Order: sequence, then structure tokens, then C-alpha cells
Amino acid sequence: MPSQTLREEILQLKAQRKAVILAHSYQLPEIQDIADFVGDSLGLARQAQQAECDCIVFCGVHFMAETAVILNPSKRVILPDADAACSLEQSCPAAELEQFLKDNAKLNYYVIAYVNCSIGVKALSDVIVTSGNARKIVAAAPSDRPILFVPDENLGSWTAKQCEREMTLWKGHCHVHQQFSQEQILNLREKYPHAKVVCHPECREITRLLADHICSTEQMIPYCRHSEAQQFIIVTEIGILHRLRKLVPEKEFIPIDALSCSCAQCDYMKLNTLEKLRNCLRDMSPEVKVDESLRLRAEAPLLRMLEQS
Repeated sequence: MPSQTLREEILQLKAQRKAVILAHSYQLPEIQDIADFVGDSLGLARQAQQAECDCIVFCGVHFMAETAVILNPSKRVILPDADAACSLEQSCPAAELEQFLKDNAKLNYYVIAYVNCSIGVKALSDVIVTSGNARKIVAAAPSDRPILFVPDENLGSWTAKQCEREMTLWKGHCHVHQQFSQEQILNLREKYPHAKVVCHPECREITRLLADHICSTEQMIPYCRHSEAQQFIIVTEIGILHRLRKLVPEKEFIPIDALSCSCAQCDYMKLNTLEKLRNCLRDMSPEVKVDESLRLRAEAPLLRMLEQS
């Protein structure tokens, strides 16, 4: 089916369903272009709170749709592809975290969870963080309790150093950010000597040490817009480059895998397509549903984060 015809059908179905389409910055360009809002997972869920809609189509991965359910309990949330998972979320199963906390109950951990986790992990946490506010939330954590940071050890180690706080780190990571290497950055620096290296904190420390600036995907946009530099090596999933090139068209953005065969693409994110977006609006499926008691337990640390930030 021609993409223009498919786009028109999606827009017609969106109007019929009174739906809002959310797209994470790592989604395919054609999905970003048809979405009502593009951004990070928590920001999108909060945008949906303000939208006059009956249905939320979350073009992202499963935990993001769960977050939308947590903050929008009266709205239906559907996901184009039910198999759109997340390696970082999968690295910290809720059952394993629950057992760890039971085994270490005497320590009385203050659990700080990166938003890139399942609803079950959120429900076991004291507070949630994003890559944009992690430093502020960690700095505000109680000083009389040890901190357990889940699930991303890379974001956790970076935040611990920024805040000078000791934390026990869960051994989880994003498979895309984990693969980036010093060699890739050094090779790109040689070819683009005037470019600034902008790195996501989910990357390994060995990679972050070569960055000129470390920030969340959402914070990359204002940094690149206001920087005097004209070229930027972007060390994160390649989906963000489409957005950067649209919003800051006068500058050049180089993907981390520009000179290598290493792929900076999340295959889970790319499972969502325009055709699947059309189908989920047509069939109102797959729908993401959660138990209400679990939703309320997961909502509490999210609201605590919003209060602190």
C-alpha cells in the first residue's frame, strides 16, 4: 500500500477513535512524522494526560505503554507491535528484584528505578528517575539508607559520580548503548575534528569519557541548537538523528556507526511500522492493560519523582 494512502487511513482512524499518537525519538522517521507528539517515554505519557482523547497509541516499546497506562488510567493504551520489548527492561525482571530485596531486607535499600523498567519494577521502587533528572533525584535521596539503582548500571555509575553518592548498581544495560566503543568515537573524531561528541549516559564509562557532553536524548536538541559547533557525533540510537535534522537543519549530525558495521539501531523500536500503526487503530489491539492495584503501586514512585523534580 502506498505510504500516502496508509498515512491518510491512519489519520482517518485516529479521528474516529479520538486517539493521540505518541512516538519515541527512536522510532522510524515516518512514524515520528505522523505522530502528534515525539519525545522521551515519560514526557510522552505526560503529554497524553493533557490531550483530549479516548485512546493513546504509543509507538515505542512495552514499558513505555505501561507508563502511559499508569498516568492515564481512564484511557485505552494500544501498542502497534506487542513484541516491541526492551533489553534494559528485560535485564531486571521484577521477580528477581523482589527476591533480591527480600534477601537483603536488613539493608533497607532505597530503590531508585530508571523509568526504562517494567511496571513490576516500578511498583517495587521508592522513586523513579529519567536520564534527564537522575542527578537531582539521587541527590535528594535519604542519606540514612543505602541506595539500590536499577536497572541500568551505566546510568547509575554516571549519576553516582555526578552526585558523589555511593550506590549499589543492578547489572543491567541497553544492548544498543552497551556496544559503542572508544575506537568508534576516536575514528569519527579523526574524520570530523571539529565535531562535538554528544553521548547518552546509558553508554559505558569507557565511551562517556570521550564525550564533550553527556545528556538524555531530549536534552540533546537544545544543546546542539545552542552550541557554536556545526557538527555533532551523536552517541545514541540513530532514531534521534531524524528529529535533530528536522529541528536543527542548519547543522550536521553524524551517527556513531558512520564508519563501522556496528549498528546503532534498536530492533525492538523498529518493530513498529506504519502498517502496524494502522492495524492497531483499526483493531484497537494489542491493548496494554494492568492490574489496578499494581498500577497504583507503580504510580506512587512516579508521582514522588514529579514532586521532587
